[in-house]
Amino acid sequence: MKSTVERRLLAAVSQCFAIAALTTLSLAAQAQSAGIAPEAKQILKASTDFLANQQKFTADTRNTLEIVLKSGQKIEFNSTGRQSIQRPNKLRAERTGDLVEQVFVYDGKSLTLSNPQEKVYAQVPTPGTLEEMFDFARTKLDIVAPAGDLAYKNAYDILMDGVTEGIVVGEAVIEGVRCDHLAFRAPELDWQIWIQQGAQPLPRKLVITTLDLPNAPQFAITITKWNLQPAFDAETFTFTPSAGMKQIDFRPR
Repeated sequence: MKSTVERRLLAAVSQCFAIAALTTLSLAAQAQSAGIAPEAKQILKASTDFLANQQKFTADTRNTLEIVLKSGQKIEFNSTGRQSIQRPNKLRAERTGDLVEQVFVYDGKSLTLSNPQEKVYAQVPTPGTLEEMFDFARTKLDIVAPAGDLAYKNAYDILMDGVTEGIVVGEAVIEGVRCDHLAFRAPELDWQIWIQQGAQPLPRKLVITTLDLPNAPQFAITITKWNLQPAFDAETFTFTPSAGMKQIDFRPR
């Protein structure tokens, strides 16, 4: 016999499925017939071009990561963060949440990852652009930023690499902002992106579904606030260890 909570949850889910069923057939037909819809490509390209042309910005985020247990149950972990970028070679990314507290600083010469809570940091020389730093972090240090592709100058080409299907799902509202909701498919993952309508087509939400892992866990990032005219000071992209911090080594790949 189901508990009261279970009955209420099932009823709520059933209502959601009923609403979703009204659009599922049309979306499925669109995906099968369109391949990659030209409008979806156009909206995404406008967004990535707009962001690539921003010389500096900050983005406040709310992040959700799913982990699948051996039993098949999904566990959700949450965090918040702020990304500060100044092209061509400055980055500060802060994240606080259930799993870890991290500060990621790139000053154009060195890459530093610190954990203020554990009072440790690792630092490695990494000269180059933001794109070169991201590539180095991924290939040499196993550090992957799921939404980091959006910061690349050629973000559109990276995002569309391997994509076989793409549709415009429709309009949606994210954090009070009206957006175009796009959905894309690639061999090993599905991803969705919500892009602000109007003169500033900024990405407002990104959801990545990993198809090559059991039970298809998801990562979601919602940009709660953009600032395209931030006032950075000299310390924004400078790492100075606090008292008692210990330097450790990155684990090389």
